Amino acid sequence: MAEDKKVNLALQGGGAHGAVSWGVADKILEDPRIDVAAISGASAGAVNAVALAYGLHKGGADGARETLEKLWRAVSDAGEIYSPVRGNPFALFFGGTDVVNALSYQVFDAITRTFSPYQLNPFDFNPLKDVLNRCIDFESLRQCRKTQLFVAATNVRNGKVHVFETKDVSVDAICASTCLPFLFKAVEIDGEHYWDGGYMGNPVLYPFFYDAPSSDIVIVHVNPLERDETPTTAPEIMNRVNEISFNSSLLRELRAISFVHRLLDDGWLKDEYRDRLRDIRIHSVRSDKALVDYDISSKFRTDWPFLTELRDKGRAIATTWIDRNYDKIGVESSVDLRAMFDGGD
Repeated sequence: MAEDKKVNLALQGGGAHGAVSWGVADKILEDPRIDVAAISGASAGAVNAVALAYGLHKGGADGARETLEKLWRAVSDAGEIYSPVRGNPFALFFGGTDVVNALSYQVFDAITRTFSPYQLNPFDFNPLKDVLNRCIDFESLRQCRKTQLFVAATNVRNGKVHVFETKDVSVDAICASTCLPFLFKAVEIDGEHYWDGGYMGNPVLYPFFYDAPSSDIVIVHVNPLERDETPTTAPEIMNRVNEISFNSSLLRELRAISFVHRLLDDGWLKDEYRDRLRDIRIHSVRSDKALVDYDISSKFRTDWPFLTELRDKGRAIATTWIDRNYDKIGVESSVDLRAMFDGGD
């Protein structure tokens, strides 16, 4: 019988593309050999993380799978009313749904670049808040002992990452982590204001170094690290700028982990200091190929067929990853860290 193994999940943000992470998590939860010990998330990754942690708290792996589906269904239902990018009955006259989605997104993008949320959304209405409150009992979640939760947000005042842990997670903390500054006012918590966590930690890894019971970190990517073609249109350029920006903090942390590996592997430390550094093992579940054909407007799509399509892509990616790398969990990293932050495969 295969040995059960503990992992920490690190979930990136990327709007609706976070449904890929839903699929990855769903497949991992389905595998009885893998136990999720801790979860870190930012932006859409924070939404997945809080649903995953709450589900584990209330009903184990099956409860987590049910909570994830319930939450994404609620997101889709809310998107039918509020999403700026969705199909309409005139799509066929304009070249199909993708064209209409792109056009509606361009109008939306132009408006949000001209007017701030303090003008467009003075009452700071955020449909995600209602979705979260209907799916998650935050008071109960704060008592969770099944798994550890780390949610990243960006402090607007000092530009630093702030990590909300299980004991202080709230609906406002998740809204802070998902706060795109061109859509919503900064979220105020205890006198500080926060924007999307993806700017400074997408997701953060360092809490795992100190507090998590497992040394294996499984990073679930939804922002492609690489693209084969150079973008040429304005939306393509902006999309790639966003991908690079939202990957930068993660790559910096991976560089630091790689440096610690070199200290340990090359014998640069005296024996009395070696036990002070934790040998972190990194695993990477990448969706570069699965998402390469989706433009930036698709990050705002919330129609159920689209979300479940992404979920199924995530499940397929996770299936392949588990088949290839399960034996390495608890033993060694399954990726070449230097190749990741130097631009290799």
